[in-house]
Amino acid sequence: MKNSCLLLLLVLVLSLSSCNTMQGLGKDVQRGGEAIEKTAK
Repeated sequence: MKNSCLLLLLVLVLSLSSCNTMQGLGKDVQRGGEAIEKTAK
C-alpha cells in the first residue's frame, strides 16, 4: 500500500512538471512565430 501511494505521488509530480515544460515550450514557439511575423511585415 505504501509503495503504491509513493508511486502515485511520483507520477503526479512528474506529470505536473512535464506540463509546465510543455507550456514553456509553447510560449517559446509562440514568441518565435511572432518574431517571424514581425519580420515578414
